[in-house]
Amino acid sequence: MAAPNWRSLLFVPATAEKFVAKAHTRGADVIILDLEDSIPPGEKEAARTALPGAARQVRGGGPEVCVRINRPLELAVPDIVATVLPEVSALMLPKAMGPEHVRLLAEVVASREAALGLPEGQVRLIPVVETAESLPLLPEIARAHPRVAAIGVGAEDLCTELEAEPGADALYAFGMQVVAAARAAGVLPMGSVGPFADFSDLDAYRASLRRSRRLGFGCAACIHPSQVAPINEEYGPSPAEVDRARRLIATFDQSVAEGRGAVAFEGAMIDLPVVDRARKVLARAR
Repeated sequence: MAAPNWRSLLFVPATAEKFVAKAHTRGADVIILDLEDSIPPGEKEAARTALPGAARQVRGGGPEVCVRINRPLELAVPDIVATVLPEVSALMLPKAMGPEHVRLLAEVVASREAALGLPEGQVRLIPVVETAESLPLLPEIARAHPRVAAIGVGAEDLCTELEAEPGADALYAFGMQVVAAARAAGVLPMGSVGPFADFSDLDAYRASLRRSRRLGFGCAACIHPSQVAPINEEYGPSPAEVDRARRLIATFDQSVAEGRGAVAFEGAMIDLPVVDRARKVLARAR
């Protein structure tokens, strides 16, 4: 399966009717209806009950729908039963333990798809690594199953376990592991090397996103609507980048048609690796 063309994924509690009603207006490519951290233990079943209606409402407004399920198996399985629906494109798997964990949950998803007559593979998976123990398994988790669409680390939980301060210093090394593992597996590297929960300084947040995009990240999840536009703008190609990519490819294709393998473009020589990067820019354009 090809990696999806996502930039921004916005968390919304599945039971927050006011937020769900406005979710499709926030500009996010994906709305993550949350059954995990934002839902108290006593309200898990109510959240599952609310999920189908919330998914229909969000999907009807345009964005794709993802659902973050709970980690404990006794919660994860009923979460999957409740949330594998025609409107749902992906499930986020928090605290992914390793490739076998991903494959186990993928089996439950496949069984539910078959029971509902949904297309096989409709529901993709987004494993999130949040423990030091699972960090070395990032490459294996990224390749664990064809349903995996993106992978990231949970900055807040991971830094808490490491007794580190969330931010560029602590997250750089792990972020680059995510990028390498994801790109090798052909899935989206999700996240950034900046703090996840702080939306008080959007200029600093944007600067962090810009750096993270240069490092290779492809999409980012966020918790506040004000973070969506900076993600879309920094993680998606600008009109100028798209225009340049089109002109570069056209110049190269003309060169190849004339029997040449490399050609000058805007003061530099371009060859296949440069053209491949330009094609990836066009693939990310929306």
